[in-house]
Amino acid sequence: MTFSDTSARDALRQMFDAAVTSADPVRVVSNHLPDPPKGRCIVIGAGKASAAMAAALDAAWSDVELSGLVVTRYGHAVPAGRIEIVEAAHPVPDAMSVEAATRILEKVRDLGPDDLVIALISGGGSALLVAPAGNMTLADKKEVNRMLLASGATISEMNTVRKQLSNIKGGRLAQAAYPARVVTLVISDVPGDNSSEIASGPTVSNETGVVEAREIVARYKLALPPEAIAVLDGGGSAAVSAPINAETRLIASPSTALHAAAQVAQSHGIRPLILGDALEGEAREVGTVFAGIALSARDKGLPVAGPAVLLSGGETSVSLPKGSTGRGGRNTEFLLSLAIGLSGANSIWAIAGDTDGIDGVEDAAGAFVTPDTLTRLQQVGIAPRTALSQHDSYTAFKAIGDLVVTGPTLTNVNDIRAILIG
Repeated sequence: MTFSDTSARDALRQMFDAAVTSADPVRVVSNHLPDPPKGRCIVIGAGKASAAMAAALDAAWSDVELSGLVVTRYGHAVPAGRIEIVEAAHPVPDAMSVEAATRILEKVRDLGPDDLVIALISGGGSALLVAPAGNMTLADKKEVNRMLLASGATISEMNTVRKQLSNIKGGRLAQAAYPARVVTLVISDVPGDNSSEIASGPTVSNETGVVEAREIVARYKLALPPEAIAVLDGGGSAAVSAPINAETRLIASPSTALHAAAQVAQSHGIRPLILGDALEGEAREVGTVFAGIALSARDKGLPVAGPAVLLSGGETSVSLPKGSTGRGGRNTEFLLSLAIGLSGANSIWAIAGDTDGIDGVEDAAGAFVTPDTLTRLQQVGIAPRTALSQHDSYTAFKAIGDLVVTGPTLTNVNDIRAILIG
């Protein structure tokens, strides 16, 4: 099968869009709701998809008396009927993150065993729901988040530290709601779909402890603020001592998104090979590895013969040196590294993007790579290896018009990567 540049891009974009659509809250929330309670129903939530989830719940339970409060990222709010929506900052929290956490904790206090709390949780909730432990301030929490984001730590490692420095994460929200029943609907954005890691698991018992958090801080040489160090030295904050009455329902995940993309590939006569939904590592290193796999597929038919597409999900990381001024996210950094590794090889195209529509802090979900990416970069005066070393991948792809811009998708099942082999 021979692809033109246009047909290759169209096929890849359809795969990416299908992955996003598979996690649309309107499609998935109503299929996972519990029975209505005998008592009160309180809806709470946090995450980039939480407002859309709340709107879907409000519509599905129009005959059930309910109220609630959900916090989402700025620009991700939608009307949700009886459920109040507030916005806060991401990936670094702000005062609204603290206010939202305080108000949500108040919503679930003084409930009884006949009451039901529905928690709508998706990626991004860690920054949106902030209750500093000990004598920590918001400024301390912001500095911790900044350090973690720049460290190259995995999302699991970041959340391990965050939970130990919080009065709401690591199951503390479910503890506050006891003895009410808590049913958490989760759209997963973490490798392995571990519900205790999604938004740092506010309604899920913590699986890691302060020892692990201290090890991560030491491994990445994080100079935490003194009050944060004091919390860790005092044993951390994530231990849930009181009972909780909670269950979790996974309603969308990277795996379902990848299978949706694979179905689109098959409809085009393209053989899909899913390499995994939980791939992690430094973005530029993963890009180099994937370039080798793509070249092997094209030249030797291994691990799959073309026409084929290599699909993967998960979350890579980018280690930023202090003072870095480059613009980019983990997907565009992966793609720039991939393009360099492919070195202009023909018959290979790629797309990678964050399913929430925002790669890092930029206004694009990701970008495309084509056989002539390097040539076009050089034509506009951009040296690909220099851009990669300066973590300036967004600028590079913007210069050649190859960014993928979706706007906020109101869902989040992490990154989707697709490499098309002609």
